[in-house]
Amino acid sequence: MRLKSKKRTVKNKIPSIRFGFGYDVHRLVEGRKLFLGGVHIPSKIGLLGHSDADVLLHAICDALLGAAALGDIGKHFPDTDAAYRDISSLKLLGQVGILLKKHGYQIGNIDSTLILEYPKIAKYVDLMRSRIGKVLHISPQQISIKATTQEGLGAFGRREGCAAYAVASIAGITGM
Repeated sequence: MRLKSKKRTVKNKIPSIRFGFGYDVHRLVEGRKLFLGGVHIPSKIGLLGHSDADVLLHAICDALLGAAALGDIGKHFPDTDAAYRDISSLKLLGQVGILLKKHGYQIGNIDSTLILEYPKIAKYVDLMRSRIGKVLHISPQQISIKATTQEGLGAFGRREGCAAYAVASIAGITGM
């Protein structure tokens, strides 16, 4: 006599490492403050946008959101919503960090590059890393910020705008 056994479906929890890519660009104009990486950089020109137009933080937000397959910054903080008018992008980044945590992810690292002819940002990089780390509750050692110029070529070389690229890794536990 054979005993019938109940089949059980067991979901294994496995670690998941994911990567995301972000990019942002804004026009440089007179009469706006320049914010990069959550830091006010003294300059006669600033970035034009609905929020504070911090291209670096916007690219990082998109990289983190992309890694978690949660859309992009425009989905979560649309420029048609007056609530985000002139908002600090550090606040937006903080909300992205909360969203990642809510979905069970933690940040591994962030690597970013600014494309900017002027002003030079080298002396602000450590402060940027510190502010980003504080708002995301990670170590500044997990954050890389680099900058390069366009050697005078193209729109960025003519100081018409600024762009940023970012890659982020996140880890979480997923069911199989």
